[in-house]
Amino acid sequence: MNPRDFFTPFRWIALLGLCFPLLSFAQVDDAASNVPERVVWNKAPIAIPLVVGEERLVHFPDSVSIGLPQSLTPLLRSQSINGTLYLLARQAFEPTRVMVRSETDGPIYVLDISAAPGGVDSGSLPDVQVLLQASQKPPQELSEDAGADQSTSDKQSQSLGYAALTRYAAQQLYAPTRLIPQQPGVVAIPVNPEPVDLVVGGKIEAVPVAAWKAGLRYVTAVKLINRTQSPVVLDPRELRGSWLAATFQHNRLLPAGSEADTTAVYLVSDRRFDAAF
Repeated sequence: MNPRDFFTPFRWIALLGLCFPLLSFAQVDDAASNVPERVVWNKAPIAIPLVVGEERLVHFPDSVSIGLPQSLTPLLRSQSINGTLYLLARQAFEPTRVMVRSETDGPIYVLDISAAPGGVDSGSLPDVQVLLQASQKPPQELSEDAGADQSTSDKQSQSLGYAALTRYAAQQLYAPTRLIPQQPGVVAIPVNPEPVDLVVGGKIEAVPVAAWKAGLRYVTAVKLINRTQSPVVLDPRELRGSWLAATFQHNRLLPAGSEADTTAVYLVSDRRFDAAF
């Protein structure tokens, strides 16, 4: 299901998702597939084609975090470990723009990721090695102005309180496009869109749909659906997990099948959702 349909009658506002033409890659044989394909980052989007069901690795010069548009969350599994992105497409999808942020003082990379079904004659795609241009300065040689900008961004993200984080997440889900905020230092992170047993009692279905990181804090938006034929009043004391704050978009759900049987809860934590839950 498209995440835009999650919160009716409100429209889901995707963080990213611009489509661009897919660049073609030459076919390689099995032996050559073990050699990483090297790409020099020059601010032009890097095309990353995937084969459904086959994991592809993208290596960066330093540790990175990836911000997936909500349209890709159910279609693409992504993990970032020590500067390597592990990408596995669950379904085919058109080229989609994705931002990858360096966790040190490196650049923000732009990827155009796509996925196509695998065929009997399709070979495995090689790893991708992203390199920096020789003219690009290492972190210790960044200008004072750039360092000041980064420091300001870090301070702003670390100073966001529970209410500010919750407000940011709610605006990302519900606000009109023109009102979606651009908050320096806040990075979208992937979540597993599988139902979790978040609410005690088993009456409410809970599905994580989006998450963001700001400094040392995380905020996760979870869709809640009433699966009973009775109205339900939501109580944060009935939520499983270790949360710094929990805020419901609406604290009362109507019976299943009505327009008001669905809402969202925003959970602030000091670790990723799957670790805090």
